[in-house]
Amino acid sequence: MSNTPAEPTNVPALKVENLVVDFKTKYGVVNAVRGVSFSVARGEVLAVVGESGSGKTITSLTAMSLLPSTAHTSGVVEVDGADVLNASEPVMDSKRGNVVSMVFQEPMTALNPSMKVGKQVAEALLNHRGLSKPEAMERAVALLDRVGIPDPAVKARNFPHQLSGGQRQRVVIAIALACNPTLIIADEPTTALDVTVQAEILELLRKLVKETDTALLLITHNMGVVADLSDRVVVMNAGLVVETGTTLQVLTAPAEPYTQALLAAVPTLPEAQWDAIIAEERAQAPEHPGSVEAAVAVDPVLDMRALCVDYTSGGRKLRAVNQADLLINRGEIVGLVGESGSGKSTLGRAPLGLVPVTGGEITLFGANLLKASNREIRKLRSRIGIIFQDPGGSLDPRMTVGDSIAEPLIMHGVNGRRPRRAARESRVNDLLEAVRLPANNANRYPHELSGGQRQRIGLARALALAPELLIADEPTSALDVSVQDEVLTLLLDLQKEHGFGCLFISHDLAVVHSVSQRVTVMQHGNVIETGLSAQVLQHPAESYTRHLVASIPSPDPVAQKQRREARTALLSSISTGS
Repeated sequence: MSNTPAEPTNVPALKVENLVVDFKTKYGVVNAVRGVSFSVARGEVLAVVGESGSGKTITSLTAMSLLPSTAHTSGVVEVDGADVLNASEPVMDSKRGNVVSMVFQEPMTALNPSMKVGKQVAEALLNHRGLSKPEAMERAVALLDRVGIPDPAVKARNFPHQLSGGQRQRVVIAIALACNPTLIIADEPTTALDVTVQAEILELLRKLVKETDTALLLITHNMGVVADLSDRVVVMNAGLVVETGTTLQVLTAPAEPYTQALLAAVPTLPEAQWDAIIAEERAQAPEHPGSVEAAVAVDPVLDMRALCVDYTSGGRKLRAVNQADLLINRGEIVGLVGESGSGKSTLGRAPLGLVPVTGGEITLFGANLLKASNREIRKLRSRIGIIFQDPGGSLDPRMTVGDSIAEPLIMHGVNGRRPRRAARESRVNDLLEAVRLPANNANRYPHELSGGQRQRIGLARALALAPELLIADEPTSALDVSVQDEVLTLLLDLQKEHGFGCLFISHDLAVVHSVSQRVTVMQHGNVIETGLSAQVLQHPAESYTRHLVASIPSPDPVAQKQRREARTALLSSISTGS
């Protein structure tokens, strides 16, 4: 398969001029896109950024002619010089996956779970290149190898669920590349990935754009990804382009107040001393045991010692958490970080009784949880609030917001008694006010609220019983940066007001740094490093923590270049065994 870039051309890979997209609804016409114009050249990465509802995804879908029948469009959209808005469906069928292709946000949704991944890559070649099945499979294996899938001939015979999240996203990229398209549209291609896997995917995309001279239209709200990958940026708000320019210009000297506010909402991680860290990494022996500082118990609400959690699968015992220690004092926020599968969520669920604890101790509010009676356990757990990652999935769609918030009051009561309806309604109104939502939201249903509003409802419900410990499991990962900033500010305000201890579980180290006093790092079920937030995240002692920190993309293009170089140097130090 040839890697030779296409011949230079003055025709942009994508041209959008004065695009208008309206939707007819039962409530009237919704103006989703209002006169948007931009272009993307071959070999260029253009990032389109903005909050949910800004019109960025709708704009990108016009290039694929994938808008629903309720949409009305006007203006100009051309892919490789060919009109898209007025093209027939057979013409677009010949272009999708061939001239223009797409990398979706969630690879498990984009891939067919009942088809082996090699056949899914070969499908595009069979449809558009007229190859025989053996030829298409041979090319498919070559494509899987090209995007960095290990043992591509073996992996080609696997189903999607047999691959890791990063490998599945690489398969989706291989499908997008199969026919050497002029334009690839990547819609939030790394949102569902861990930071280390995200860094690998960004490196892969950067390399492929350079090698193939393909244009990449990147749709994202992650400013770190923008800084890492894009050449130019288009900022959208309410269906309009509010600012455009080079990545360096827009991210370091934004001209428009909306862009300034968007960037101000992005949590940032102070830059580590990379030269010193890389020197330490190269001087450090591979078998270095690590540094785990013992936290000081002042007024503990949760103290887990040598905790073990085992699962049984197919008759085999699998250890998810191994001899882990975690301490949270009253009034303290402790961040718990690590990649997917590190055991952080499992550790967070142990005090709630949601996982099988097979060893160690859990002291909750001074009581031994593992030796308590069922009645005592129920009483202890009523003093814990929990916020889940997906605010939509954690709320019953059949219950009003008010009923969802009041549910803990009904289940556990207050001072041993179930409050009357009037008292419950008063408490719900107080909680809505605490999370800065109007009281009339109590009569609405979850689907009638935005993601940020739903997460506020989740926070209100978690606070219903005035908990002494709050466990927040990835509470902002599904939110836009500005909404995330609002929720984090609210959480900090409420924590300061009520003084509860908080376990904040996340894979976003910048978010953890912005809220927590101490940080605990997990890898493969083990706690490998713990200490003050500034110490662990700016001067990490462990190789794994150093790679985590280097993999977090910075919204500052200059700082991000340093992190990318640091990550490359750290990886090099491992590969050379120095």
